[in-house]
Amino acid sequence: MFENLSEKLERSFKVLKGEGKITEINVAETLKEIRRSLLDADVNYKVAKSFTDRVKEKAMGQQVLTAVKPGQLLVKIVHDELAELMGGTSAEMVLKGHPAVILMSGLQGSGKTTMSGKLALWQKTKKNKKPLLVACDVYRPAAIEQLRVLGEQVGVPVYADMECKDPVKIAQDAIHEAKAKGYDLVIVDTAGRLAVDEEMMQEIAAIKTAIEPDETLFVVDSMTGQDAVNTAKEFNDRLDFDGVVLTKLDGDTRGGAALSIRTVVNKPIKFVGTGEKMEALDQFHPERMADRILGMGDIVSLVERAQEQFDEAEARRLQRKIQKNQFDFNDFLNQIHQIKKMGNLKDLASMIPGVGKALKDIDIDGNAFVSIEAIIYSMTPQERSHPEILNSSRRQRIAKGSGTNINEVNRLIKQFEQTRKMMKMVTGSKMGKMMAGMPKMPGMPKF
Repeated sequence: MFENLSEKLERSFKVLKGEGKITEINVAETLKEIRRSLLDADVNYKVAKSFTDRVKEKAMGQQVLTAVKPGQLLVKIVHDELAELMGGTSAEMVLKGHPAVILMSGLQGSGKTTMSGKLALWQKTKKNKKPLLVACDVYRPAAIEQLRVLGEQVGVPVYADMECKDPVKIAQDAIHEAKAKGYDLVIVDTAGRLAVDEEMMQEIAAIKTAIEPDETLFVVDSMTGQDAVNTAKEFNDRLDFDGVVLTKLDGDTRGGAALSIRTVVNKPIKFVGTGEKMEALDQFHPERMADRILGMGDIVSLVERAQEQFDEAEARRLQRKIQKNQFDFNDFLNQIHQIKKMGNLKDLASMIPGVGKALKDIDIDGNAFVSIEAIIYSMTPQERSHPEILNSSRRQRIAKGSGTNINEVNRLIKQFEQTRKMMKMVTGSKMGKMMAGMPKMPGMPKF
């Protein structure tokens, strides 16, 4: 996400020359380039202009410490202003009702239904909620069925009434159902249209009035650029929603909509969808996003994702096995599963400061672990537990069984042996004890 913008901003900072002081002369060209970069990224013109004006105002006359170059100082100012532009701090959801109600709104195709499922999973796993999904899209073919399938995927029940064509009544009945069965959160998926029209606006306004939701979220496809900003403004004028959810941010290299929406509607971005998986939903943190746009990585989010997958008991068990040199392919496989749960490999790597830039032109296959898993699954339980018995004929059989070749099998076994040796070496040290349960990344490119 934001690849193009990151690249162009980086070039903009290189324009700034000079020592000692930031002046109007030596900063003018840089600011012109920054404005151009923002406009190319599809940021609203007024937003881009007021942004560069604020940066100029803060930068003018700033004394540059001898240890800091003018460009570095300007990066700091731009970083702070970017974070401010996107809301400054992350906005929490306020869910006080019994049950609490979230109303989803947005155009057709924005990813509203999928986002309803993702949000249900997020609230269930991270906030210990007991959600109920509600299908209020009575127009789109298979909309109810889509929500049911998503509900099954995330283990959340779906309330639907195939006979009723009144979305207001369905929403009200669903809340009664939630009260009766002890659900503490209701997420209402509503109908969208291909464009904003009066009928849709009246319908969703009527639903909002009838159910009085704790949170009304506007779901928008970040790939629609400036249209997203205009649509957000129209919806906000009629609904006065509480926050924005950006979908498909992983597919948008420009990202201008994300930077513009907050300023235009003055409502916070609360969540971003970053992939197709149901787990691919992140709370929006403006400062962390500013870090990523400027190529500084996002180590906090990376650590949070790792912690979510960290199992203390498993870590202790693994450490004992490593100390006894009993780390085997079953443990290796578990580590891979932990990494996969954390998300897309390239996205994870880009969170490490400095690595995102290094990986810009390197294609990290999202299925990098598929062949590794196939090889391990082709081993017998005995071979997985006792890798030392893997002789030439066994390796040949594993290669055939996994659809790979003998070189790939040999390479994996060699990697495994190296990993085992390294883990045995460090496990006695303090760092080793801290890292024993952390996932390792086999097959990652060498930076």
